[in-house]
Amino acid sequence: MTEEEHAVFQKALDTWGGDAQILCLLEEMAELQDALCKHKRGRRTTDDIAEEIADVEIMLNQMKLYFRVEEEVKAQRARKVGRVEERLRSCTNRT
Repeated sequence: MTEEEHAVFQKALDTWGGDAQILCLLEEMAELQDALCKHKRGRRTTDDIAEEIADVEIMLNQMKLYFRVEEEVKAQRARKVGRVEERLRSCTNRT
């Protein structure tokens, strides 16, 4: 996240509190889930999905700040991307 985003997200946490922002994240994830389900039924556009993904990403960035886990998330993400790469190599080797 940019320095500007970091400042805005920290201000949101300071203003509304971590517990409120956790609930907000849960609401945003539910809205994304709903948009994806409706998309599968032809009732939502990719613009709707992009908006909901952005909302979830914003709240996830706030959670990284709230729980002070930015570096840990980076490390876990790198590890998990590596696992996906390994699985893809396994799939490729089978064919």
